[in-house]
Amino acid sequence: MPNSEANCMCGAVSIIAEEMNPKFTVCHCQSCRTWGGALFFAVKCGTKVNIEGEDKVKMYESSSWASRGFCTECGTNLFYKFKATGEYNMPVGLFPNLKGLEMDMQYFSDMRPSYYCFSNETKEMTTAEIMAYFTAEM
Repeated sequence: MPNSEANCMCGAVSIIAEEMNPKFTVCHCQSCRTWGGALFFAVKCGTKVNIEGEDKVKMYESSSWASRGFCTECGTNLFYKFKATGEYNMPVGLFPNLKGLEMDMQYFSDMRPSYYCFSNETKEMTTAEIMAYFTAEM
């Protein structure tokens, strides 16, 4: 995918992601649902991410393996960043001009509330599988 550009709601933070995986993920964990008020639709953006207005970005260490970033002016959720690799996962909705995306994976599928489901088939990882995966990487 070509460079993708995004801004927070107030425009204080601008993002250019040079690499973007057209297969996005969905996370059902309680942290993601608390962070954004719903599940997290995340597009993988790798490490080649340029952020302008970094002085307006607040980081929150949300787990032992990742931090979340948001705009201090308007509160827009900007990214989920893995500590070990520096890779960014960003909300799909930040990027207004994405085309051809496909849901590829659902994380914490065993934590998905009963009030929603998806009809498309994807790979899924339970809490136990996620914890084993990230514990092995540390």
